[in-house]
Amino acid sequence: MLTEQRNPRSMDIDRRSTLEIVRIMNDEDATVAPTVRQALPAIAQAVDTIAARMARGGRLIYVGAGTSGRLGVLDAAECRPTFSVPDGLVVGLIAGGEGALIEAVEGAEDDAAAGRRDLEALALTANDAVVGIAASGRTPYVLGALDYAAEVGAATIGVACNQPSAVLDRVQIAIGLPVGPEVITGSTRLKAGTAQKLVLNMLSTATMIRLGKVYGNLMVDVQITNHKLAQRGRGIVAEVLGVEMEEAARLLEASGNRVKLAIVMGALGVSAEEGVRLLEQAQGRLASLLPG
Repeated sequence: MLTEQRNPRSMDIDRRSTLEIVRIMNDEDATVAPTVRQALPAIAQAVDTIAARMARGGRLIYVGAGTSGRLGVLDAAECRPTFSVPDGLVVGLIAGGEGALIEAVEGAEDDAAAGRRDLEALALTANDAVVGIAASGRTPYVLGALDYAAEVGAATIGVACNQPSAVLDRVQIAIGLPVGPEVITGSTRLKAGTAQKLVLNMLSTATMIRLGKVYGNLMVDVQITNHKLAQRGRGIVAEVLGVEMEEAARLLEASGNRVKLAIVMGALGVSAEEGVRLLEQAQGRLASLLPG
């Protein structure tokens, strides 16, 4: 496997100066984005598939072990505050359960049956999309989950850093990321993890854009849960409507701190109740409601 091979460019890294060590690492990291670029057609196909499933009530479910699992959980966790998605719409499953987020659970990734059980516990349906993440491309926990997802009729997407690999061979959409040998042999939290993080960012963010949770490049569905986000919310409302911050703050308060609703109220001169109704009719797509 590419991810297990020795990297000839870092053979003597233990004898290099600190500056040389980090320069080698940086040089290797610079190869990741071009590798991801080659996978963009598959990534775009995956986004369209996930968005279509979500539009009819489905979920996005990440499945992984170790670093891959942690990255999936992280991406899922960040979707709610960024895009105000309901609990359970984007889910991250990691082999070994929540405890594996902070401490390795020995043997968890080798349990294919656990991958199946964890998806069964979520009551997986054919409307869902399951993304199996595995640097090696052969993690049994991920393979077990993908096999079950296929049986149910859910969309299956694979993200792996070895190509070909078992994960990529058994999914409908294969995202291969052959980033090559790591600076430290087999340490796939490095280039492989970086590549996976880039792809998961694209999958969730582009899906939310397709679902109307972004206006221009503004996160109009952001949840206002702290002072920084309150400032950001006021800034978004002020920028979209072309009003002063004081008026933006007033609209946000009247909307119950819902940025998108505050914009509709200010742009169309409607009440919060009417704004909610209009947004529901527009399926949350702000662009279809604002003049121009």
